Formats: sequence, C-alpha cells, structure tokens
Amino acid sequence: MSKDIDLNIDRAEELYNIAKALASEVRIEIIKLLNFNSYNVNEIAEKLNIPTSSAALNVKVLEDAGLIHTELQPGVRGSMKVCSRKNDNITIKLTSDIVHSRDNSFYINMPIGNFVDCAVQPTCGMVSEMGYIDREDSPRAFYNPLRTNAQLIWFYKGYLEYRFPNNILQIGKEKSIEISMEICSEAPNYRNNWPSDITLWINGKEIGTWTSPGDFGGRRGRLNPVFWSDGCTQYGLLKAWKVSKDGAYIDEKKVSDINIEDLELGKNDYISVRIGIKDDAQNVGGINIFGEKFGDYEQNIVMRIDYSI
Repeated sequence: MSKDIDLNIDRAEELYNIAKALASEVRIEIIKLLNFNSYNVNEIAEKLNIPTSSAALNVKVLEDAGLIHTELQPGVRGSMKVCSRKNDNITIKLTSDIVHSRDNSFYINMPIGNFVDCAVQPTCGMVSEMGYIDREDSPRAFYNPLRTNAQLIWFYKGYLEYRFPNNILQIGKEKSIEISMEICSEAPNYRNNWPSDITLWINGKEIGTWTSPGDFGGRRGRLNPVFWSDGCTQYGLLKAWKVSKDGAYIDEKKVSDINIEDLELGKNDYISVRIGIKDDAQNVGGINIFGEKFGDYEQNIVMRIDYSI
C-alpha cells in the first residue's frame, strides 16, 4: 500500500524540513538506494563511495524530515542503524486548509455529536434529523457511535466535552476566542419558565455561567424536522462566550477577569470546550444543545479565534 505525505502551506516547519532534506544530491541518491532494499549506514557509505560520517549525517537529515525510517539492530561490533524508505509520495498544496476571513478570524463549525467525553444524568437523549439515537434517559446511549449524527442533545446535569483544532496558532497569535451555540434549559416536554445555570469551560478554565430562562416551546423551531413533536423542546437562544485580553464575556457582558493568556490555547494539540450544568448550580434545569438542522439557527457549536500575524 502506498504511503503518502500530504502537506499544505500552513505546515511551514514540515515543508522546510522536507525541502532541506531533498536539496542534496547525496540524499536523493540515498532515497533511490532505499527504493529497493534496506541498508545500514556503513553499507550506504560503501555503495555511494562517501565517508561513513557523511552518510550518517545525511541519514539523520532524511530521518528528521520523516522521509526514511531507521532502527538499531545488533551488529558485529555493537549496534548498527538500518535505514528503509518510509514514504512513496509527497503531495504539497500551496493553498491553505484553514478557514479564515479577511479580518484574520478562524472559524470551526463543530457538529454537536462530535463530543469526546461526557458525564450526563437523565433526563437525557439524542436525536438526528431522521429520528431518535438509541434509548432515551440512558447515559450509555452517549457512547453509541451514531452520536455523531446528533442534531439535538439534552441532559439534566453533567457535561459534554469537545476538542477543537488549534492549528491556526502555528501561524498567528490569538487575540480572542468565542464559542457560540443555540441552547436552552431541559424540562419534561417543554416549559418556557424553567431556569437553568449553564456553564462553559475552555481548557479546564471556567469562563462563565448563563442562566437560561426556560425550555422553549409553543411554536415550532424554524429548522425542526417533520417527525419532531410539537409538544417537545422547539428552539433555543444563540449564546456566545468570549475571552479576550480584557476578560471573559457572555454576549458582550463581562463575567470574569480571566483573559486569553490564561487559557494557554497553544499548549496542547487541541482546545478543550466543555458545556454543562455544575453539581452545585443554583438552578439545575438541564440543557438542550441544537445542531444546524434543529431549532432556529443554522449552526452547530462554532469556535471563532481572532488572531494577529
């Protein structure tokens, strides 16, 4: 099976390492040699008629670029480094896979069923645009692979965790981050007066709590599929949590002094976002999270990062 390297213009360091590795006649000859067999460094030096030290240096450059694989094996005198070709093709796109706007804003529209961790308590459940996913009021259902099709998720207490890519931080410096979604409380059927304290965390830091006034019904959600009963939750409100250098905000109202630096957005390979109901919340009224095909707003959970270059 062919092994490929797929690169684009955003992966600058990898592009540089591969370009450096291929900018040498000796290293090109080493790759050609490894097309047909695996060789140790001494054998490469002998076949190319170069010093062993030169062969070892060039092998290291190819290894660092991910173009060849090496492993130590027992030899006559100690161990020897055996080299083999790692990839068959390199594809380089001179365009970006990062979605950004002219004002240096990066957007990710995360499907609501793509959570990576959860701890939920009944009442709870999920539906896709076609129907119910697994059993209602069963936390075990939240591990069903079909959860990725969810367009409406609800639970009484607990949280869902999502992980967003942070590759934009390889080319820019974050100025602010905003998480927006359509949500409301969770009550049996629906109750327009049913307060619930809904909290959002980013990278484990509590950003702020919004008190939803109710679980909204009485009219159909604009996007709801035909099968969805009029007596169930119908729509939510679009809410946005934002963190900048000045503090944390919910819908432009400041809720804490936590700032963008406190979140350490580039520390891991992802940005963790949790949404849920705290155990000690004053108003424990659950949560409904709407996908792009339910409720009133045609979006999932949207992360926006404003950045500077």
